Amino acid sequence: MSIDTAVKPETKDPKRIKLQEAVDKLTTVGAAGAQFRITTGGETFTVHAGVREFGRDEPVPTDGKFRIACITKVFVSTVILQLVGEGKVDLDKPMAEYLPGLLPQGVQVTVRNLLQHTSGLYNHADAFQRPGDRFERDRHRHFDAEKLVKIAADKPLNFTPGSTFEYSNTNYIVLGLLIRAVTGRSYAEEIRARIIEPLGLTETVLPGDDPNIPGVHARGYMKIKGKSVDVTEMNPSEACSAGEMISTTKDLDTFLVALVTGKLLKPEQFEEMKTTVPPEWVTLPMSNGYGLGFMPLVTSRGLSLWGHGGGIPGYATFIGSTLDGRQRLESSITLDIDPDDFSGVFEDAVVDAINAAADCL
Repeated sequence: MSIDTAVKPETKDPKRIKLQEAVDKLTTVGAAGAQFRITTGGETFTVHAGVREFGRDEPVPTDGKFRIACITKVFVSTVILQLVGEGKVDLDKPMAEYLPGLLPQGVQVTVRNLLQHTSGLYNHADAFQRPGDRFERDRHRHFDAEKLVKIAADKPLNFTPGSTFEYSNTNYIVLGLLIRAVTGRSYAEEIRARIIEPLGLTETVLPGDDPNIPGVHARGYMKIKGKSVDVTEMNPSEACSAGEMISTTKDLDTFLVALVTGKLLKPEQFEEMKTTVPPEWVTLPMSNGYGLGFMPLVTSRGLSLWGHGGGIPGYATFIGSTLDGRQRLESSITLDIDPDDFSGVFEDAVVDAINAAADCL
């Protein structure tokens, strides 16, 4: 059992001081606030910076909920691999056998291709104009999963399946539909029944069309035409099974421990989850390849972690753990940037903060 503490201003640990400085820096380059949770040696401590909401002095709550964005994919992959272990899904069967007619290329694209982003499917999000005016217009609109997939299905494959890696949210929207086809229940119902309820993740939510983040949370922003716009409330159905979920660092920590210590997947399926594409195919920050919705990450001092990152309007997130589950970190950064400005200075500052957190492990 870990003991929760907090970094105090008078701490003399140089690594924790460096972490606090790195988290503070985020608020100078495009973050409204940030919270980090670090567990090592049986101790858990939290670090935060910035404010819960512009115009108020309250700090970012370290127990607050946030949109976990693409970390949703780890939950979806876990359910798919549970179904593999139950003999209901075969990783190397073509999608046409499960969802005939959904993808014209379904005889070429396998379940594994979707999980590891080697399908070649066009990313439906690339068909939309960039966030900004479009976000304000569509933020409360419902998006139908099948229609999002059709945007991609109507395009030719970007490459031969299995020949390279290209991150595409469409892959995981198809996987959400696969879960429904195999089980007769939505991916949200399966995640609740298979992960959330057994692990007691009481602060983890699949909101569907609900635009609100329930309970205590920090607010996220987006620069639109140079002004900070509060984007906290939004219908996340455009992300659906690729990124709709809401959680806390504590719940994500519980999930991460359960995943790496064998409480959610059988050894054979967890080995599949860790089987990666060639590292040189993947250019994501800190990546050392990409598995089945779970990726190996290497910190600046060479520490190997497994986890995932993500981003959605207003929020950027990260989780990582050693495979023995003893060293872990989770973070949420509430944004205040133009999405086109995420790469470069801001992304470098995020990576620096994650590395500073990993140095405390």
